[in-house]
Amino acid sequence: MSAHRPARDDAGTMPPPHPLRHAGTEDDTRYVRMAVKLTAMIGGPFFLLTVILHPARDGHDIAAGAQWYAFTHSMEAISLLVQATCLAGVLALVMNRFGSRGLTTLYTALVGTMLWFGLIVFDGGHNPVTAKYAPDLVHTSKDIDIEGGIIVLAANIVFPLGYVLLALLLNRYGQRWTGLLLGFGGVVYAIGGTVSLFGFGPHSMITSVIEIIGAAPYALGYVLLGRTFGQARRLST
Repeated sequence: MSAHRPARDDAGTMPPPHPLRHAGTEDDTRYVRMAVKLTAMIGGPFFLLTVILHPARDGHDIAAGAQWYAFTHSMEAISLLVQATCLAGVLALVMNRFGSRGLTTLYTALVGTMLWFGLIVFDGGHNPVTAKYAPDLVHTSKDIDIEGGIIVLAANIVFPLGYVLLALLLNRYGQRWTGLLLGFGGVVYAIGGTVSLFGFGPHSMITSVIEIIGAAPYALGYVLLGRTFGQARRLST
């Protein structure tokens, strides 16, 4: 026998060859991770900025600055769309890693974000029109109809619920601070945006203070979320 003949194992078969490594297969999630990181870095801080710039909520003030009111709400809606894109990217990264409960949590946070997007769009379009003809009705219970009530109620349930569930999920996988910031911030911001507004009235500055107190950690939580899922090493399961 030739000395150069490949060695055979005990069963008389050739050892299996090493699998071929095609270019791009080693890091096929790179672009998704880049998108998650970029959208998190944009969506979180941009959202906080729009909350800080939110104009007065009184009907007469809205009527006097209707264009600015609509503009700030349009920008806030865009920031929520960017956040939703970030969450969709996270879903794509963990689709085969997280269990059904984890995926349900991410879908809930995503749906809640989109519902809040709808609420902001509705708010930014409806209130300037109402303020022009009936400023005393703006941001009062008398101005809530069935259609608007459905959007407000659904958003105020699913949005904070989604981020509380996301906080619990991230804590489970070792991202305690990221989850805490998103969960706490999302709940406090939602309380300021609706409960505080209707509780203290559109003239009170308490609503703006509570919203900013919630939006600040919420925005930071998104930045940390982007850093976590933007890395090559993702959460271990």
